[in-house]
Amino acid sequence: MRIKVINRSGHDLPEYQTAHAAGMDLRASLEESIVLKPLERKLIPTGIYMELPAGFEAQVRPRSGLAYKHGLTVLNSPGTIDADYRGEVKVLLVNLSDQPFEVVNGERIAQMVIAKHETISWENVEVLSDTDRGAGGYGSTGKS
Repeated sequence: MRIKVINRSGHDLPEYQTAHAAGMDLRASLEESIVLKPLERKLIPTGIYMELPAGFEAQVRPRSGLAYKHGLTVLNSPGTIDADYRGEVKVLLVNLSDQPFEVVNGERIAQMVIAKHETISWENVEVLSDTDRGAGGYGSTGKS
């Protein structure tokens, strides 16, 4: 699949780091670094603008290394970028650690996965089909 993109970041386009990676790393596009204090959240620009085809979304997710080593995560994970959005891709980062974290220009801050989705229409009914699980919710499976 080919995606139309405008890159105003000064960095390479997002790319897969390994042959079978699902996500591409997004980099911060900053004129000066940003410090995230503990429990602080900020929108971090990437300088990337794209045109996704209808039926696809871009999901923005945390990078596991930043989450594990520094307590940094994407607050609305996964964040969704819709096919009709034409603005700059930005990442809502939050610092869940007890230490400040400095985001510098070019830092890999999140990963982006392009995913197909369906558009549905609702059908109002009075009864749903039966299943073994039924209405069992949170924590209900795997119990004896």
